[in-house]
Amino acid sequence: MGEKLKLAGNWSSGRNKITVNLSVILFKEEGTVIVFCPALDIYGYGMNEEEAKNSFDTALDEYFRYTINKNTLHDDLTSRGWKVHGSKTKKSRLDPPTMSELLNSNADFGDIFNTHEFQKLNRMVEIPC
Repeated sequence: MGEKLKLAGNWSSGRNKITVNLSVILFKEEGTVIVFCPALDIYGYGMNEEEAKNSFDTALDEYFRYTINKNTLHDDLTSRGWKVHGSKTKKSRLDPPTMSELLNSNADFGDIFNTHEFQKLNRMVEIPC
C-alpha cells in the first residue's frame, strides 16, 4: 500500500473551512483494502487502494454534509474527543484526539492495532465549519 492515497473531504456549504492533520489507517482484511480514520470513526473499502480511497472520500463527504445540515458537527466532534478552540459559531482551531486516546476509547481501532498489519498516514483534511 503506497503513498498515493489522497483524502478529499472538500464538501462545501459556502462556509469557512479548517484544515486538520488526520491520521488514516490502511489495512487489508480478507482481501479487501480498508481505509479507516479513527478520529472520525469513518471507513472506506474496496478491492484496491483506489476503490478504498474513493469509498472513504464519499463517506467523509457524507459525514460532513449530514452533520453540517443537522448542525451537529461541533457536538459530534467533541463527543469523539476533539478539542474545539473557539466558539460554536466561530471556530479557530480543531485538534483531533491523539492516537493513544483513540486506542483507549475506540474498540475497533484497538482491534485493528492489535490484530492487523497496517500503514498509518497523516493527511490534511478540510473540515467545513
